[in-house]
Amino acid sequence: MRKILFLNQAPRKGDKGPPYEVEKIEAQLNSYATAGTKVEIGFPDDYEGSQLFNTIGAQSHLNGLHHMMETPALVRKIFWAAENGYDAVISSNTFDPGVDGGRLAVDIPVIGLLRTTMHAALTLADRVGVTVPLGPHVPYTWRHMRTLGLDRFVTEIQPIGVYVDVQKRKDEIFDITVKLIKKMIANGAEIIMPLGGALIPYVVNPDDLARETGIQVLNTKAIGIRFAEACIDLKMTQSGITYPRTKLNYADFTNKL
Repeated sequence: MRKILFLNQAPRKGDKGPPYEVEKIEAQLNSYATAGTKVEIGFPDDYEGSQLFNTIGAQSHLNGLHHMMETPALVRKIFWAAENGYDAVISSNTFDPGVDGGRLAVDIPVIGLLRTTMHAALTLADRVGVTVPLGPHVPYTWRHMRTLGLDRFVTEIQPIGVYVDVQKRKDEIFDITVKLIKKMIANGAEIIMPLGGALIPYVVNPDDLARETGIQVLNTKAIGIRFAEACIDLKMTQSGITYPRTKLNYADFTNKL
């Protein structure tokens, strides 16, 4: 049995945070996996400054600052997962928070959905159009692409502009995204990578977008899960030369000097 931790970006706060339907999302994630895989949703422990995520989220201004604040808690949870029987960890957020730090801490595969999906896209096409939930995600995503050396393959990054009451606005999100994708096709995109899993695929099915637009629209969550399975089965993980590790214990992540 393969055991994969799908690590949410924010602590679970019950009534204090946005609704998160664990059982429903877990069922959707496991539908992407093959037989013999169990995908479990996990959450980082609460940390000082976690309120910032709700504050900037309520303003529809998710600019990446929250990912910087949450990284230590995510790395700590990734280390916990390696110590508690998980075969791989996937960062559920499509902007890969905590991935590089986690890779420096553990030997099991730590998968980032942005990087994994982008490389999958580039095995199938040359020019990738990217959608993101909000305007502030655009410069943040360009910085990611430049850091990874992948910006030259991106035709454009377009915001959908919707990130509240998303379940009630499914049709609106679908219609906006179809228009954006058609524009990106006209501008040279050959395949589409939708970032922001809270919209696609959790609300809008990328297969429906593909049928409506005539271009492949990738499912970041499914690709991440299948790649994690491949890593487990083929005994692949991040390079110890690229991500040199040392001997650590959990107290190193919790104790203060």
